[in-house]
Amino acid sequence: AQQLVESGGGSVQAGGSLRLSCAASGNTISSRCVGWFRQPPGTEREGVAAIYRGDAADYTYYDDSVTGRFAISQDKAKNTLYLQMNSLKPEDTAMYYCAAGECWNSAARALDDAYYKSWGRGTQVTVSS
Repeated sequence: AQQLVESGGGSVQAGGSLRLSCAASGNTISSRCVGWFRQPPGTEREGVAAIYRGDAADYTYYDDSVTGRFAISQDKAKNTLYLQMNSLKPEDTAMYYCAAGECWNSAARALDDAYYKSWGRGTQVTVSS
């Protein structure tokens, strides 16, 4: 069975940094799309960052709210996905999930959770002001 396990969440002050990791087993990390999503309290889940693995190159996509502050990366040899989060803000507070699936090569689709079928259980990120 495919399994994703997130780690690296925690509590930080505004302006701080965290690095999330997502370890994958099975064939999850070989999926066409891998990404990070978050769900702030009382709101719907939203796409944060994603990688579309094309035949010739990989493409990264970010939500406007995190562009320039967050960076998604992957280590295919280790079957691990990362999210480096810098200059954190209180509005970044959420449960963060990694996911894998089959999506299209566009920001709208790569950041749409409807295209993702495998999910981790999440790791909490809390940013205080």
